[in-house]
This record gives sequence, C-alpha cells and structure tokens, in this order.
Amino acid sequence: MSSYLLSLAIWVPIFGALIVFAVGSERRNVARWVALNVALAGFAVTLPLISNFDPAYLGFQFVEQAPWIPRFNINYFLGVDGISVLFIVLNSFITILVVLAGWEVIEEKTAQYMGAFLIMSGVMNGIFAALDAVLFYVFFEASLIPMYIIIGVWGGPNRVYAAFKFFLYTLLGSLLMLVALVWLFLESGGSFNLFDWYGMRIGMTEQILLFLAFLVAFAVKVPMWPVHTWLPDAHVEAPTGGSVVLAAIMLKLGAYGFLRFSLPIAPDASHALAPMMIGLSLVAVVYIGFVALVQADMKKLIAYSSISHMGFVTLGFFIFNQIGMEGALVQMISHGFVSAAMFLCVGVMYDRMHSRQIADYGGVVNTMPKFGAFFVFFAMANAGLPATSGFVGEFMVALGAIKFNFWVGFAAATTLVLGAAYTLWMIKRVVFGAVGNKHVAELTDITSREFLVLGLLAVCVLGMGVYPFPFTEIMHASVDNLLKHVAVSKL
Repeated sequence: MSSYLLSLAIWVPIFGALIVFAVGSERRNVARWVALNVALAGFAVTLPLISNFDPAYLGFQFVEQAPWIPRFNINYFLGVDGISVLFIVLNSFITILVVLAGWEVIEEKTAQYMGAFLIMSGVMNGIFAALDAVLFYVFFEASLIPMYIIIGVWGGPNRVYAAFKFFLYTLLGSLLMLVALVWLFLESGGSFNLFDWYGMRIGMTEQILLFLAFLVAFAVKVPMWPVHTWLPDAHVEAPTGGSVVLAAIMLKLGAYGFLRFSLPIAPDASHALAPMMIGLSLVAVVYIGFVALVQADMKKLIAYSSISHMGFVTLGFFIFNQIGMEGALVQMISHGFVSAAMFLCVGVMYDRMHSRQIADYGGVVNTMPKFGAFFVFFAMANAGLPATSGFVGEFMVALGAIKFNFWVGFAAATTLVLGAAYTLWMIKRVVFGAVGNKHVAELTDITSREFLVLGLLAVCVLGMGVYPFPFTEIMHASVDNLLKHVAVSKL
C-alpha cells in the first residue's frame, strides 16, 4: 500500500511552521490561527493512516521510497506498522492541544513558539515513519533542537541550565548509536535499510556491543534509571507545552527505538541481557515511585511518575510475551494522554498563581469546581484506576510479568500502590479541604478553551480505558511478528 500520507504527516507541520514564522509575532493573533490550522491539517492527514490501515497485514504499510544520497545507498524510506502508526496519530493530536494550551499564555515570540512545536511534530512523525537508519538518525537528532529552544527561550528561571543538560544528555547518548549504525552499514555490505539488517547473522559478542550502544541512546530518551536526572529539570523549567510534548511524545522515542533497533537486530543479546533490563525497569518502577512521594513541586512529582510509568514499558518489552509487549505499547499511548493532561492541569494553576508548590495550594475545588473534577479524574487515571486508560496497560504488563515470573510481576504491581500514594497525596493537599489562602480564594475556573483541551483528553482517557480493543487490534499482528523474529537466533 503506497501513498504520500506519511510525507504529508511529516512535511505539512514543518512547512506550515515556516508560514507561521513568516506571519511574525507582531501579528500574534494571526500567527495563532495559522498555527492552529496547520496543526489541524497535520492531524487530518494522519487520520487516513488509521482508517485505511490493515491490522491483519504483517508488513509495513503506506511505504514510500526514493533515493536520497545514492552514493552511500541512503534512501528516503518511510513506512508504518501496527507499532508505529498509533504514535504518529497521537503526536499530531497532541500538537493541536499544545497550540491551544499556549493560545493566551505565550505573549512574547508567539509565532516562534507555535512554529517550534509544529516543526517538532513533523520531525517526530519522521522518527516513527523512518525505515532507513540514517533518515531515522537525522530525525532523531533534529528533534532535540526545537525542544532545546522551547526550554531555553520560554522556560523558567533555570531554563538555560535545564536546556543544556537535556541537550547534552540526549546528544551524547546518540553518538554511540551512530557508531553502531556505521558498523551495521559496513557489515551488511553497504545498506542502511532496516529490513536488510533484520536478517543479518551477527555473532554474540557483536550483538551485545550493538545492544549496549543502542541502550545508551534509547535509555537516556526513555529515560531509564540511572540516566533519568535530566528529565525533572527539563520538566520543571519547560513551559507547559514543552512539558506536554516531552512527556507525551519524546519519552516514547527511546522505547520505540528498542522495538525498531535493539530487539530485531540483536535478538540473542536482547534475551541474554533481559535480566539486566528487567532489573533496571523494576528500579524505575519502585524506587522512582518512592522518589515521587517526597516531591514538593507538582511538576517534579509528575515528572518522576512518568519515569516510573515508562519503567513499566521497558519491563513489558523484555519479558518477551504478547500480552506484556502489547500492554507496554498501550501504556505508552495512555501515558501520552494522561501525562499531557496532568501537565496541562498544573499549567492551568501556574498561569493563575505562578507557583507549582503543593504547599501554596489547598481547597482548589472550592473556587475551581470544573477544573477540580478534571484534575481528580486525570489523577485517578495516573494512579491506574480501572475504566481509565492508565489501568489497561499496567494491568496487561503485570499479567505478562506474572506469566514470565511471579516475583517480577509482584514487584511491578507495587507501582499501583505507589502511584495511588503519591497521586492521592498531591490531590488531597491541592484540590480538597478548606481554601488554603487568599490567592486560592481569588482563583477563577477554567475558560472554554481550557475546558475544550482537558475535555478532549478526558474523552480519550475514558474511551481507551473502557474499550481498548481498537488499539490492541492494530498492534497485535505487528507485535506477534516481532516476537517471532526475536525468538529466532541470529547466531
């Protein structure tokens, strides 16, 4: 199945961003409306990817291929399977919400702010669609630039430090991946095509070295413990839109890299090093959950909860069973909705009180009842309440982990208790009780724009929680095919 839908998903937001830049920040209102229309157009071109997707087909769909740098056999090669197609749609949807969320809040350099998010949307769609290793690497590294600018220009007081830390961690991690890509190019006889790499017979030592090289690049992006320290700083200093995209989409890039590179290219090393990966995942799930418990800053608490939830994702990948891996993918999509909603809720309060400290609030529901209802609902989803999307993925991974090893599943399930503990502790102190101070007493409830953004996310969280079948149906054949490939030795 061939079309230009994937190219449109990549380039419509990027070229649209250039139009937004041309409008300029002097005409702020025009720039906002152009950015919103571009984001809507970018989302619209991804909808046929879902409506025309054949879930029973094992190969890649909507494939596009054209020579890019023929001398080195580098091609503009795009395609999606059941694993990647959902993330392109999720990314384009989140971009609309980010544009709406920054509508009235961003008053300086508005066009540049909106344009940076549109460029990042297109680039990240490129990461999920790329089937040529160099094309993937170019998009993977290019995604750093707009986020670096967003944090560095529109962030908080320590934005420069946070932006540099984010950039250096993620860039240095990617350099080893580049070495691995070059080695695979030479070993495969001069091909950067991922399909050529999937069938290669590679010795165990080389597989382990490749796996470790990819691990450094992708673990930083997830982020896995102990290379997670850049994330809380980046979240705290980033503007609300930056935190939303960082949590909802950028953290998924590392996890996606494991599925596209580490597992299929080095299957024997993946099995051999699975105990290490499971151990690191459980540390993230349990230890980082305890770290979240002691946070006084709402953004930091949600940032640490993201690391804990992403630990569930990597755990699901490395227990090598169908329900665990599908649960991990469902968790990635759910986390995209829930974490975006949680950061938007904190942004709503920050816009009014300019504080993220839990101690500065109390009794918010008395003055913001509509907002309070949304915040409590999303907090319940973050804690994994049944009938919300947050429950589905975690439950599937826990089932898969128990099938793999009872004690691994038992340890992973503790996150449900920890998640409830730190989330309910925050909600109790921020939302409920008597009005905390005069600043809380003066708060105004959410506007229609804020209601629309949070309402759309609430529908997604509830819909996926009540009826997750459409999501699992799309990914089922691709996950099954990947697991069969990983089970076959490449020695």
